[in-house]
Amino acid sequence: MRTIVLSILFLGLTLMSSFSQTEANRLDSVVPVRGLAIAAPSANGLPLFLQFIEEELAPAHFNLLILRVDWNYNYTSHPELKDPNPLTLADVRKITAVCKKHGIRIAPQINLLGHQSWAKTTYALLREYPEFDETPHVNTEHYTGWPNPDGLYCKSYCPLHPDVHKVVFALIDELTDAFETDLFHAGMDEVFYIGDDKCPRCSGHDKAELFAGEVSVLRNHLALTGKRLLIWGDRLIDGKTTGIGAWEASMNHTHRAVDLIPKDVFICDWHYERPDQTAVYFAMKGFDVATCPWRRPEVALAQLNDMIRFRQSATPQMRGRFQGVIETVWSGADGFLKNYYNPETYTQAVSDAVTLKKLIEAYKQLR
Repeated sequence: MRTIVLSILFLGLTLMSSFSQTEANRLDSVVPVRGLAIAAPSANGLPLFLQFIEEELAPAHFNLLILRVDWNYNYTSHPELKDPNPLTLADVRKITAVCKKHGIRIAPQINLLGHQSWAKTTYALLREYPEFDETPHVNTEHYTGWPNPDGLYCKSYCPLHPDVHKVVFALIDELTDAFETDLFHAGMDEVFYIGDDKCPRCSGHDKAELFAGEVSVLRNHLALTGKRLLIWGDRLIDGKTTGIGAWEASMNHTHRAVDLIPKDVFICDWHYERPDQTAVYFAMKGFDVATCPWRRPEVALAQLNDMIRFRQSATPQMRGRFQGVIETVWSGADGFLKNYYNPETYTQAVSDAVTLKKLIEAYKQLR
């Protein structure tokens, strides 16, 4: 009798596993990439983050996790750049293990080129290596909110400084090794400072060529070890011609870089207020692209439907370039998870937690 019961249980588990794999295969054909881009958790928030992967992302068949690590890691190559109380290698390996268990690829992220400061805070790279600053004459202490007298949003490092890549490459290599991954996300969104007139190296250079040069340098370094570069797509869109503007597209002439960078760079095409269909533009340029929503559920669901429609109606040459959807979260991971697990804290309709839940529901319906 016991043998029969065990056989039935085994058969049930096998069928469940097979059904789950069938669901995943079905989703892969409809939406190949189902991702989440979020900050890496704090060391104290790691247990809940691992629970979130197990309970929410894995059952919904998410298969990509972009982790914004930046300086929240115990770097040994450049310990001067790590935050206080950063994630350790042991912490990272816990994230890696649970993701491998569920077939979720990890792309650790360090914001490169732009986003080297925020408001009055200069981040680790320029704090420790002020000589890398593209605009040392712009003082973050003058920040009074946007707009401000200096036009300051976020500082950039100078892509032509002869020593900057020695540091950047070491960080990339250490982080991708720690996460045991062949993917790396370099950020590169909202680069407002580039080719500054007062920079002794960049002044007079074409801004599109400078941006493309930095993308190519990073891509080529990763390619040496079989790794792939992901970036945000906003700097590659003409903000004036499209009417999209200076945030989700470029108004400082970097958009022409789209024709200058390698075609194996993966484009994360973010639009938060409207479902602008620029994924078609990137696919037509030859890039793999995923659409990236944030905190408006109706926009995210429209973007998901667009991506499915693009894949269904595109030519065979284009179809595979429409890769899927990557939900983005721009608060800290710890705070986001508190909201996610306590719905009463995000009763408003505009919410990244609500948006993620709606996408999870949509993926379940697609199965």
